[in-house]
Amino acid sequence: IHSAMVDVSQYKVGVVQSVEGCGNNKTKNDKALKACKVDIGDEENLVTIVTSAANVRHRSRLVVALAGSTVLDDEGEEVEVKRTSVGGVMSDGMFCDSKMLGWSGGGAGVAAQVPDSLAIGSPPPAHKPRRQDETKQKPQEEETKGLFERKLTKEEKKKLAEERRKARQAKKGGQESDGRRKTGA
Repeated sequence: IHSAMVDVSQYKVGVVQSVEGCGNNKTKNDKALKACKVDIGDEENLVTIVTSAANVRHRSRLVVALAGSTVLDDEGEEVEVKRTSVGGVMSDGMFCDSKMLGWSGGGAGVAAQVPDSLAIGSPPPAHKPRRQDETKQKPQEEETKGLFERKLTKEEKKKLAEERRKARQAKKGGQESDGRRKTGA
């Protein structure tokens, strides 16, 4: 809904390189502040982002709104991100949550995580990445679907076991005769 109002291409995918506490400084909601050094494509010049988001950790891949970009506030109005002191530490921007990116799902105040497949410094995707996009499990489900449709009777189990045993013996016997030909030649 909000994605039409804010241009997400102004944001960057970044990876948290370090996380440090900001002393005893907390938000007005009594959440601890963390100063994060973030790589947004220039390892020599990491940006500092101060946050209270609980899910931010070392090596987290997140979306960063740098100073000069705009984000949506709680009322849906565009607000410019400014470089400012937060908890006594200068912050070069902020981490985006799903709502700021116009994504469905995800909590407010929870930094939006993105998959490692997104390059550092690239803009975030227009839609929230889903885990099933990365690992396609549907073909496996289709293959195993028929295994549990009906239980085998005792006679069917015995017949199946006998067929498998004969197949193993035939395979084993074929390997031995192949081996004799090779060694005898």
